[in-house]
Amino acid sequence: MQQLTRPVRRGLLVVHVVVSVGWLGLSLGMLALGITGAVADSAEEAGAMYRSMNVLGDWLLIPISLLALASGIVLSLGTPWGLARHRWVYVKFWLTLVTTGATAFALRASIDAAMADVVAGRAVGATTDLIVAPSVSLGVYTFLTAISVTKPWGLTARGRRLRAIKHR
Repeated sequence: MQQLTRPVRRGLLVVHVVVSVGWLGLSLGMLALGITGAVADSAEEAGAMYRSMNVLGDWLLIPISLLALASGIVLSLGTPWGLARHRWVYVKFWLTLVTTGATAFALRASIDAAMADVVAGRAVGATTDLIVAPSVSLGVYTFLTAISVTKPWGLTARGRRLRAIKHR
């Protein structure tokens, strides 16, 4: 892919950072709602928490996760970092891909099940997934943020080969 121009790269980097940090904050909010719903004193209070999780899940989770993934891919391919040249970028790509899938299929399914119980007037079944999934997400996104800042581990084998070819 052709290298991004400096203004485009900077603008896309701002979008990527804002969306990624937003995803981290959204996960923290979902965790707070999940815990509050699980320990609520009344069915009404628990229902309000799960309704809030549903709104955030319907309107924000999938778009934000996909935008973080897409902007990260474009940034990696349009800059010297590359998608598979540096280990931290490669790890970040795969973890973002996995967490995007988990958000879309596992967390959304748990939220939908809780909402079905709330709408039917039943006590919400197992709420463990509504606490565990955001906890895992929060941990992963914090880790991704840390490796984005520290850029550990050096080049991949592919990155070393490309660097050797470039310096010949």
